[in-house]
Amino acid sequence: MNINASLFIQMLVFFIGALITMKYIWPPLIRAIEERQKKISDGLIAATRGEKALAVANEQGKAIEADARSRASTIVADGEKRAQTIVEEAKAQAQVEADRILETARQEAAQEVQRAREALRKDVAELAVAGAEQILAREVDKSVHAQMLEQLKAKL
Repeated sequence: MNINASLFIQMLVFFIGALITMKYIWPPLIRAIEERQKKISDGLIAATRGEKALAVANEQGKAIEADARSRASTIVADGEKRAQTIVEEAKAQAQVEADRILETARQEAAQEVQRAREALRKDVAELAVAGAEQILAREVDKSVHAQMLEQLKAKL
C-alpha cells in the first residue's frame, strides 16, 4: 500500500472519529462537566449561606446567653431580697413575741408581788391581832376581829 493512501485513510478515520466524538460523546461530557460546575457553585453558595447563618446563630446564641445570665442574676438578686425580707419579718415577729413574753412575765411578776403583799398583810394582821390578844389577855369578838383585820389590810 501506498503511504499516501494510508495517511489519507488514517486522516479520514481521524476526522470521522472526531466528528462522532463531537456529535455523540462531547455534548454529554460537556453537560456533565457543566452540571458538576453548577453543583460545585451551588455548594459554595450554600456553604457561604451556611457560614452566614452560623454567624447569625452564634450571635443569637450569645444574645440569648447574655439574656439568660441577666435573668439569672435578676432572679438571684430577687431571691436574696426576698430572703432578706423574710429574715427581717422573722426578726420583727421574734421581737414582737419577745415583747409579748416579757410583758406577760411582768404582769405575772406584778400579780405575784400583789399576792405576796396580800399574804404579808394577812400575816401581819394575824400577828398584830395575836399580839394584841396576848397583851390585852382578853378575848376579842370575832366580828370585831374581822373588822379590825379588814381595816388593817386597807392601811397596809
